Amino acid sequence: MRIPLDRSGVVPLWRQIERFIRAEIESGALPAGTRIPSSRALATALRVSRITVDNAYLSLATDGLVVASPGRGTFVASIGPPRPLAEPAHWPVWQQAMTAGAASTDAADVEPPPDVISFTGVGDPRLFPTREIALTIGDVIRADGADAFTYGDGANGHRPLRQTVTHLLASQGVHTTPDRVVITSGSQQALFLACSALLQPGDTVVAEQPTYDHALALFDALGVGVVGVDVDTDGMDVDGLEATVIEHGPKLIYTIPTFQNPTGASLSTARRQRLVDLARAHDIPIVEDDFVGDLRYEGRAQAPLKALDERGDVLYIGSFSKMLMPGIRVGYLVGDGPIVDRVSALKRATDLSTSNLMQRVLDRYLTVGRYQTHLRRSIRSYRQRRDAMVAALGRHTPDIALTAPAGGLFLWATLPDGVGATALRAAAMRRGVDVTPGTRFYADPSLGERNVRLNFAARDEQQIDTGVARLARAIADLR
Repeated sequence: MRIPLDRSGVVPLWRQIERFIRAEIESGALPAGTRIPSSRALATALRVSRITVDNAYLSLATDGLVVASPGRGTFVASIGPPRPLAEPAHWPVWQQAMTAGAASTDAADVEPPPDVISFTGVGDPRLFPTREIALTIGDVIRADGADAFTYGDGANGHRPLRQTVTHLLASQGVHTTPDRVVITSGSQQALFLACSALLQPGDTVVAEQPTYDHALALFDALGVGVVGVDVDTDGMDVDGLEATVIEHGPKLIYTIPTFQNPTGASLSTARRQRLVDLARAHDIPIVEDDFVGDLRYEGRAQAPLKALDERGDVLYIGSFSKMLMPGIRVGYLVGDGPIVDRVSALKRATDLSTSNLMQRVLDRYLTVGRYQTHLRRSIRSYRQRRDAMVAALGRHTPDIALTAPAGGLFLWATLPDGVGATALRAAAMRRGVDVTPGTRFYADPSLGERNVRLNFAARDEQQIDTGVARLARAIADLR
């Protein structure tokens, strides 16, 4: 227990010790039942006399904050819920500047009922390969021993995993080398590193409209402006992109060309080539976010933009988190040229390296074929759930417009006239179902009031039908 003591002050040392432990107990930092150090051990650690500590403990015991158990030690007593930490009447000026505009509009101000059916999030935790990952962790620890718990191969990541990533990408037409791969803590860190390397505050990014909400949050945090280009059933409207590029002079194009989040649309093959050509002609880098490209339910696979990149204009971001477990937090970035070194340096400066243990676990999991087995199983389950949600929406909410995606995790629904997404979410929560309002996916939130994003992957068929029926009742409540 580290207790700061002012040995030259007027407050007795025993009182300083007593006040510190009291504050820890009342704040909840030392919960009921916690064994506190013996007076002899604490006196030795603090370099004070034992009677000094005894006096502090006696005061705490007198107030009922600790109890002594002969032969066992001294324990924190049960004193009810912790007292909230006091806050100053006025934050410092630099703190006040940070709070401006910081209020989140992410959640409706409605307490969700205990049986809420959520159509938010990503995959279904019940389908996560928990047992297989646990077995693989054991395999890695037995095989690699203490090496699995070191920093590993540095900022770029575990080289065998980088080699495995190159093999996976080669099957998609992306030919690269381990030296051009940087392992990251999820795809969100990969996006952060790419943007940090390429952008300055005040720059402009072109992105699909709507687009991934956490990308918008990142752009905002970096002080970067966003210009949206509309999305249709064939993905980003590349015809309108060139005029936007000429008008706004963006420093980056951010795109999710396959099973776009939130719409589920995929960029057509012709548009993919035109987008790469346009970026080359205007000397603008593209960040390609391929977050669930493996989750295809029908149709032919399309080559990533990176497979069409002949000059190093495309930075490719991938992730294993959505397909395996979000908590694994392993993604990767693939690039060419000096940008890779820049990203690597930024990676080293932010967190040194991604978990070496989890990189080794993931590499072993991938190389023994378990990932492909899990992927096939997930595709089969999620396709059924997509079809179940489309059917349920047709039964319960025929006036909602939508297009079933060929893959991914989400349905993008257009609401009936007179029903707004923000109001619907609040009404839906009261009915026991949660959805993501379209407002989250636009730089101008008002543009998303006609839409909601529905995750069909996280719930089984029965829950989907029940949840959609609840959503239909919520829509009726607003009419």
